[in-house]
Amino acid sequence: MLCAIYKSSKKAQTYLFVNKRDEFSDVPVELMKMFGTPNLVTLINLATKDKLAMADLEKVKASLVEQGFYLQLPPPPEDLLKEHKKAMIAEKGQGDF
Repeated sequence: MLCAIYKSSKKAQTYLFVNKRDEFSDVPVELMKMFGTPNLVTLINLATKDKLAMADLEKVKASLVEQGFYLQLPPPPEDLLKEHKKAMIAEKGQGDF
């Protein structure tokens, strides 16, 4: 299963997988407007891959078959304050014996 991967010109770390190079007819118009000009990153054969770096391989394949495209969004930003508070609570809890 071959696919083309494009990087968004408007959204950082956002990628669009499509079944054919330069074929965006299955991608909703509104999504393409938000995505911006697609910049080709690579062509890959998903059948020869065991995994992808930032996306679930099986979800990508299923989405390409069902919708004709897969949109990979960036990972959510780390909430360092939340992690710090959690660590502080855990540390405090250990000293209360």
